[in-house]
Amino acid sequence: MKQLVKKLFFPVIGLASLLWFLVRVVPKPSRASYPCMRVAFPVASSFIIYLAGLFASVVVFKKAQKYLHESRYFLFTLAIILGTFLGLAAYLHTNYKAIANYQSTTEGPNMPMGEGKGIFPGRVVWIHNPDATDATCKNSTNDYWCDDGNTNQAEVNEMVSQAIQWLTGTTTDPAAWDAIFRFYNKNHGKGDVGYTSGEKIVIKINLNSGVSGSTNTRWNKTNIDTSPHIVEAILDQLVNKAGVPQANIGFGDPGKNVDNIFWDKFHSKFPNVKYWGEGSGRTPIVQSQNLVLFASNGEMDDWLPQCYLDADYMINIPVFKKHHRAGISMCSKNHFGSIVPFRGSAFHWHFSLPCSEGGGDVNNPDYGQYRCFVDIMGHKDLGGKTILFLVDGIWSSTNWAHPPIKWRMEPFNNDWPSSIFASLDPVAIESVGFDFLFYEFDENHPTEGQYDPADNKGPFPHYAGTQDFLHQAADAANRPAGLTYDPEDDGTPLPNSMGVHEHWNNVTEKKYSRNLGLNTGIELVSTYNPPTGVDPRPARLVENFNLEQNYPNPFNATTVIQYSLHSPSRVTLAIYNTTGQLLRTLVDEYQNAGSHVQNWDGYTEQGHQAPSGIYFYKITAQNNAKIFNDTKAMVLAK
Repeated sequence: MKQLVKKLFFPVIGLASLLWFLVRVVPKPSRASYPCMRVAFPVASSFIIYLAGLFASVVVFKKAQKYLHESRYFLFTLAIILGTFLGLAAYLHTNYKAIANYQSTTEGPNMPMGEGKGIFPGRVVWIHNPDATDATCKNSTNDYWCDDGNTNQAEVNEMVSQAIQWLTGTTTDPAAWDAIFRFYNKNHGKGDVGYTSGEKIVIKINLNSGVSGSTNTRWNKTNIDTSPHIVEAILDQLVNKAGVPQANIGFGDPGKNVDNIFWDKFHSKFPNVKYWGEGSGRTPIVQSQNLVLFASNGEMDDWLPQCYLDADYMINIPVFKKHHRAGISMCSKNHFGSIVPFRGSAFHWHFSLPCSEGGGDVNNPDYGQYRCFVDIMGHKDLGGKTILFLVDGIWSSTNWAHPPIKWRMEPFNNDWPSSIFASLDPVAIESVGFDFLFYEFDENHPTEGQYDPADNKGPFPHYAGTQDFLHQAADAANRPAGLTYDPEDDGTPLPNSMGVHEHWNNVTEKKYSRNLGLNTGIELVSTYNPPTGVDPRPARLVENFNLEQNYPNPFNATTVIQYSLHSPSRVTLAIYNTTGQLLRTLVDEYQNAGSHVQNWDGYTEQGHQAPSGIYFYKITAQNNAKIFNDTKAMVLAK
């Protein structure tokens, strides 16, 4: 319907775009670089082509009329066909697209820009625990992603505990929170002090799939929000480890209701926490008295929840996902929900996103353009008040309010991502998230690759301009010439660097500059690359499992892979190329103890023969709370 309306009203829209472009740009040509002019120009140019096509068709039709009067029927027929073609072509050429749907946008690996923030500058913690989720979850009636039977609360609690300890270099949860509060307070002029009784904390989660108003149910439980298990783990940490009184904590998504999935799960444990929303037991969101959020290019302003202004600290917990307008959706994008209740939506801020109108039209692709995420990241009551950025990748999703999806990438291996990411650096955590999303969701992804005009699927992280806000937040040299980011409009510009940005060395090793021994850039510590001297999960490493070297190796037509299981286990055996892309899953089932043999014939999941080269085969065997991983290389030589 949207496209039909555009076609029907194209002459009006095209003329208006042409006049607007001429009125704005002729007096001042530099305005041609403005995002609004880059949107208007392709429509205006299409309108000119449209007029030229119509004029040509009229001329040809007049010729046809002349040929008819002269009884030159062959030429008359040709003229009618040509005139019709020109007329239709002119009408169908009504183009609203400013650029191609997507294109690769990353700079080279390990090229850090900006200054790392945090107790350990630039540190991002990635905790991956397959035991946190049930691999057999169907996400349908009586078997939803958010059910306790599909997410293990004890495992999530352990993941959060491990994340904050590794983030702070401590060995207990109370010490970790004390370090987080002290770091924040020292950097905000409060001195070397921890949490003080009476200070308030707000927790911004993502509830795009929830409903507004007084209804406390969900309209579609298959679509994911911030996991209730993550929220319970954080509440438990704040109340029972950090010593924060329940009454001083509020959480939710200001434009939505904290629905019964959260209420029923842990309201009895935390009855005095403020659950935002309308209806029974909820705390309504109150609008700030004055406009307090200002777009630094002067095009927009907004209110924020009064509880944000009253809070001393914030924790930001978005869902790990890509987005059809922004490319990626994590901590900065999560705050679009903070302004929804006051204008009914956040559409008025979309103008600064790479694909502002959706529909795959990347109309704002250039680097060095105004990006509202920089303002959001730096605003004193948003990113500036955040003590912990915690990205919920327990299930992950593919767009703004969609079902969870299993990940192909190593080490997920066609399972739920079962991950959380934590950092004190707002730029570093989004940069790491970008790398994961960029490499997982490309145009070759079997279910999410090719663009869907309904904006449901596509390689959105590959949109040009997606990481422009990260470049600008990391280094003021990347910001638009003549524009000063000042989201409070009080004359105080944002710092030259709000964090550090870079890309990992490759998708297999996932190493950043500090992982490679440099004193700059990002440091990604994880269950696969823990901090120095830390054993990630010693009780969970399984002994007496074995993965043999394939035979023959190198091989031509087929090769044999043998492994042994000490006890019955859930086994995944898969083939990867050197970029970490999953090519073929050979085993994905529960198997008995003993020796097992599998063959690989050199063909991919799609039935294509793999070219000569180096490949990796990896086994993951899970047995109760234990897990065994091993990877070996092999050579296919045709």
